[in-house]
Amino acid sequence: MTTHTRSLGSTGPQVSALGLGCMGMSALYGEADRAESIATVHAALDAGVTLLDTGDFYAMGHNEMLIGEALRTAPAALREKALTSVKFGALRDPDGGWNAYDGRPAAVKNFAAYSLQRLGVDHIDVYRIARVDPDVPIEETVGAIAELVEKGHVRHIGLSEASAADIRRAAATAPIADLQIEYAIITRDIEREILPTTRELGIGITAYGVLSRGLISGHFTRDRQLGAGDFRAFSPRFQGDNLQHNLDLVEALRKIADEKGVTVAQIAIAWVLSRGDDIVPLVGARTRERLAESLGALDVTLDAADLAAIEEAVPADAAAGTRYPAAQMSHLGTEH
Repeated sequence: MTTHTRSLGSTGPQVSALGLGCMGMSALYGEADRAESIATVHAALDAGVTLLDTGDFYAMGHNEMLIGEALRTAPAALREKALTSVKFGALRDPDGGWNAYDGRPAAVKNFAAYSLQRLGVDHIDVYRIARVDPDVPIEETVGAIAELVEKGHVRHIGLSEASAADIRRAAATAPIADLQIEYAIITRDIEREILPTTRELGIGITAYGVLSRGLISGHFTRDRQLGAGDFRAFSPRFQGDNLQHNLDLVEALRKIADEKGVTVAQIAIAWVLSRGDDIVPLVGARTRERLAESLGALDVTLDAADLAAIEEAVPADAAAGTRYPAAQMSHLGTEH
């Protein structure tokens, strides 16, 4: 495997070319093994992955505590290289329900205090509200994070799923390192307005959902049984005819992957890597086996013919179904 690094925008840190999205180790994708999750974080750090992404609301703090344990038990040299990326602001209830988002300055500082404690760190490297609070001007939310930067509790300010207009307002308030947003072969709507905006402003992209929650991993099958707590059980892209249509797209990708002697997942991750040095894909591997497969994408080179074949097999907007249920779509900065 080749080691690569990229910058999170013009004001952000140098990070590994792939980051590890840790949400699935705690929530939304069925049961996960804690010991294997921690071993996977250790394996990622050992392989040169530096960026660990979480949210304070992933299983109500469980994910932050898991990462905190993984960092405490990692060799000191690896722990010192790890960079934490934290999302905040989502309001939950004891039944696991999702309510609003809270971007008030006092809430920002409150969320940060709890995250620092759960992670066991003295600073958060990139801090971002998970969705822009429609009731609080983005300038106030970003301004509160900027105060945390001044005090040394946060190193860099990020955004998540923000619209182009909100990105501009945020960037006019304080330096923004990156925007975290979904981007994959079958999720390309950021190319219309958001990606040109971040590039104009020197803001990086951390791309989540690069395997579309496993849909384009090459491992998902139509007859797979999903638990009630699995997000995909009610995700539009995993339902009925939508699922069959989308799995047909995966089979088209598989032909290209087979010709190159790589896996579907590696093709999908390599495609995101090919979109620009300002984009850092987050891979949601929950096991060392899946991590190793994902890291293999760093050694996959897609030439012009490969990219043309992928475009023909899976054109933009080819996917069936929106990426979130209708009730959640209004919180997103992009159309789908």
